[in-house]
Amino acid sequence: MPKRHIDRSTVMGVLLAVFGIVAGLLLDGGSVKQIIQPTAALIVLGGTLGAIMIQFPLHTVREAMGEMRHVLVDTKPLSPDFVEELVGWCLTVRRNGMLALDPHLNDIKDPFLRKSLTFAVDGIAVRELREMMEIDLTIHEEREESVTKVLEAAGGFAPTLGIIGAVLGLIQVMQRMDNVGEIGKGIAVAFVSTLYGIGVANLFFIPLAGKLKIRMRERQVVREMTLDSVISIVEGISSRALRQRLQSYLVEQRAVVAAQAAPEMAVP
Repeated sequence: MPKRHIDRSTVMGVLLAVFGIVAGLLLDGGSVKQIIQPTAALIVLGGTLGAIMIQFPLHTVREAMGEMRHVLVDTKPLSPDFVEELVGWCLTVRRNGMLALDPHLNDIKDPFLRKSLTFAVDGIAVRELREMMEIDLTIHEEREESVTKVLEAAGGFAPTLGIIGAVLGLIQVMQRMDNVGEIGKGIAVAFVSTLYGIGVANLFFIPLAGKLKIRMRERQVVREMTLDSVISIVEGISSRALRQRLQSYLVEQRAVVAAQAAPEMAVP
């Protein structure tokens, strides 16, 4: 299984962003209490959650929440252990034939690899095997794209909900015009909603969507590599040649992901 560890880039980025905003506020003579407004947070976060639930099916929203762990945990889907596992299956096939894998199929933890090798053991032709597994690739890709779109949509809704919160706050201020001393304070509180909306969109939702898109592209690259490896095993590639090919994947994985996962630009 891939080794997991906390993604320091995400944690440090969040801490640095929050520190920069709070430090700027304090240097300008402000107070943290000025931007702690539960009502504004409820309007922005509750309204954003409601909007994405209207736009997306409930199971997609749940999947998006579940996938958030991949943002905080840096899991490398392509590891040297996985490479050696593929090479080991290749060596077994070279020595004993494809049917020798049949007793071990249930021991394979990666579902995509297990499904690919099962089709190979069943004797499905290479062309049909590729077509069937490419359908799986497409399904995975479409599902993962819908998950990232949830966060991207949240990044679009949040600033608008912030403006709605500010308008609601100003309405309350206008209804209390008889108390002139409270007008300035009320306006300041109203605009905290705008701060929350723009802040969570540009510091959390949009950056996290970009990071999640990179994580999912990494997994997609590994699935594509797995399919190529299984087909090569069926075609009789040597274990040495397969190891060299997979080592190239291992070295070039970061470059491939960076080139194919284009970052989203934040909307000011």
